[in-house]
Amino acid sequence: MLKTDNRHFGIYRTMDAEAVDLRLSGTAAAVADPARARMLCSLLDGRARTATELAALADIGASTASGHFARLREQGWVEVTAQGRHRYYRLANKEVATALEALLRVAGASLATFEPSTPLGLRHARTCYDHMAGEVAVILHDALVQSGWLLLEGTDYLLTEKGEEGFVRLGVDLLETRKKRRRFAYPCLDWSERRPHLGGALAAALLTLMNEKGWLVKSLDSRALQLTAKGAARFNTHFGAEVETTKADCSRSNSALR
Repeated sequence: MLKTDNRHFGIYRTMDAEAVDLRLSGTAAAVADPARARMLCSLLDGRARTATELAALADIGASTASGHFARLREQGWVEVTAQGRHRYYRLANKEVATALEALLRVAGASLATFEPSTPLGLRHARTCYDHMAGEVAVILHDALVQSGWLLLEGTDYLLTEKGEEGFVRLGVDLLETRKKRRRFAYPCLDWSERRPHLGGALAAALLTLMNEKGWLVKSLDSRALQLTAKGAARFNTHFGAEVETTKADCSRSNSALR
């Protein structure tokens, strides 16, 4: 006779079994549709995508995609962020990504890759209103979070004690920056990298300081920024962010993009 070790079901037995079964089946059913599965898997690279891009990936119309998005949000697979004219979708949390990766291993499937269409100069580094955006800004954001300078609370960042010391040492006037009538620091979704860079008054003060120190050079006819050799070295020294100098002449970038 097959023996079952009931210790593995201890947690399950303490819950409403029927309710758990319903939630599990509903969550699993949301992935069962090929179009929804394709859209979810495309988000596993950690980047956000617009509704239009996801519909194109799944080879379905916008109206059909809208119903799929609603189902995925209802079952907790994705979250949506409205920024400008677009709505960006990404996986809801790390648990969702882990579950999808496990399913992909079982299925033996491969992932879709994200290919930005932004010109190289603008993709590398540029301004986003009054703060820095692009690949360099995203790397900097990640370094600030991973090193413990910034702590996410809700939709905004708190500056930790370590972060306070680091920005003051760099020369940022935090007292003056906090007087600004705007959000102090928050994750701003980067439209070329589809991952967050740092936005808010702190990011604006940081960009001003970097320009003054010669770490970045503004392009004359576009929003592109050139990261100098000095800047790349200081990014590593001050933030632990490994970045490369600008790979292309920013002055030739498309100035119409913003």
